[in-house]
Amino acid sequence: MLKAKHYSADGTEKGEVTLPEATFGVKPNPHLVWEAVKAYQASQRQGTAATKTRSFVRGGGRKPWKQKGTGRARQGSIRSAQWKGGYTVFGPQPRDYSRRLPRRMRQFALKSLLSDRAQSGSIAVVDELNMTAPRTKAVADMLTAMGMAGRKVCVVTQGSQPNVYKSFRNLPRVSTLSHSAMNVYDLANADVVIFTEGALSGITEVYGS
Repeated sequence: MLKAKHYSADGTEKGEVTLPEATFGVKPNPHLVWEAVKAYQASQRQGTAATKTRSFVRGGGRKPWKQKGTGRARQGSIRSAQWKGGYTVFGPQPRDYSRRLPRRMRQFALKSLLSDRAQSGSIAVVDELNMTAPRTKAVADMLTAMGMAGRKVCVVTQGSQPNVYKSFRNLPRVSTLSHSAMNVYDLANADVVIFTEGALSGITEVYGS
């Protein structure tokens, strides 16, 4: 049975929590994780790069000089690609770079990564962070007490918690995610993944089967 250390909101170790086998006990598939990360990064590309093709440049409708007799190379337009101010040949145009993995592949990639983190002891569980106002010092002290200060940490909460997000966002190398917005890229980029109790039960309901 896979277990993770359980901490209180102030960083005091309370014991261990048993992680559900269906989510944290699968055999990791590194290639599938790589495919999911690649698809995530491709989908983040804006694809808004654009250059002017021949139909977009202005002017150049008249032939600059006659075809023969001048001693110069023949030209049809001052907006040809070789002229300054001319159009671009085969330049980038707006496009959609996004890639889509099937739902089951995305889910199994996430389970694979969570299982790898659990087997390496890089999963921790903390009590609910019920914060009425942003307090960066409180969460920084919590990470220090947990022995995770200075490490890449991804904190997963249950639902959107603005005060928790604002508390962690000033800390370098720390990111926060809602359990419903978990993705392979952010989890793979972290050394340690910390789940709140609510987030752990939330992903167990979603990915438990």
